[in-house]
Order: sequence, then C-alpha cells, then structure tokens
Amino acid sequence: MYKLSLDIKKSFEPDNMIRLYSIGAFPMSFSEGLNWYIPSTRCVIYVNNFNYPRSLRQFIKKNTFLIKFDFDTINIIRNCAARNETWISEKLIDAYMKLINEGYLHSVAVFQNEKLVGGLFGITINGVFIGESMFNTVPQTSKVALINLLERLKERKYKICDVQFLTPLLKLFGATEISFDEYKKLLKESYKIATTFA
Repeated sequence: MYKLSLDIKKSFEPDNMIRLYSIGAFPMSFSEGLNWYIPSTRCVIYVNNFNYPRSLRQFIKKNTFLIKFDFDTINIIRNCAARNETWISEKLIDAYMKLINEGYLHSVAVFQNEKLVGGLFGITINGVFIGESMFNTVPQTSKVALINLLERLKERKYKICDVQFLTPLLKLFGATEISFDEYKKLLKESYKIATTFA
C-alpha cells in the first residue's frame, strides 16, 4: 500500500474525493495523519455471486429487525467512528456529509426494538459500492447490514462491492482478494453500469 502525494485539504473536496475513489484510492488515518492510499491488492464481493451464510439466515429468522437505507446516515458514521482507534476523524465526517448531499454516500441501518443496533456506509459510483466501515452494538447485526446491502446491490444491478481488505468475516460472504490491475479493470466495467442506490 502506498500513500498518494497530493494537497490534503483539496483532496477532501467532494469532486476530488470522488475522483480519488474512482481510481481506487481510499482515505485512512495513520500516525502521520489522514491521507489517501492505494493498495497492491484489493478485496471485492461479486454482487451476482455472494454467499449468504447459513448461520446468518438462522439468526435473522430468530430475530426481528427493521432495515432502513440512507436513514440517519451521519449517526451511522459516528457509530462506526466510536471505537478506541478510528481513522474516521471529524474532518472526514465533515467531508462525508458533503458526499451525502451530493448523492454519493449511502448507508444501511439495522434497528431492533426501535434502537439502532448495527449498520454500515460506503460510496457509490455507478455500478460499484465502495464499503467504508460498519458497526454493531448487538452481535451479528453488522452481518445483517451487509447481507441487506448485498441484496440491495444485486437488485439494483451493481457489479461489485469493494470491501478493501480481506477478513474472516468478509470471506464468509464470498469476498475474494484480487490484484490491483484486475480491480482497475472491474472498475472500468462497473462504471458503464447506470444504476442508483436510492
């Protein structure tokens, strides 16, 4: 993974953020502060071929959840940031708010007994959803958010869900690691798809 050399302040203006996301970069905060990075590999879930874990199906059958899309998105982002170590700074939250207003940033919220218990958010550019972060306050509810996201993306004809890095959790859903060159080809194909998340 390498850091891009650019004007950090300008890079978090909406148009520049979308341009950076569109070439495969994403924001992260390390000891030197918030910056944009490009990895040598990328992890994606192919929307037409994701896995629905059996244990999650059983969990959902035993519980009642209300799923809302693009509802109270800033609260979801703040919940994702509410951990001991987070790369989601106030500066980045301000930038995300602008992307919400521009129609690029979307979210999935999971409610149980009228309480927000899980969710996720990410950026959409044509046929690709670029996942940023997810959270849960009740075990398994981030998985509930993810499966509802994937079903939504499939319904809306998206091509890929970019989850950035491979983790054991994401592997359960069919996530696979690919080279960055292959990822760039997928982006080009995905950008030809005219769809909307809302």
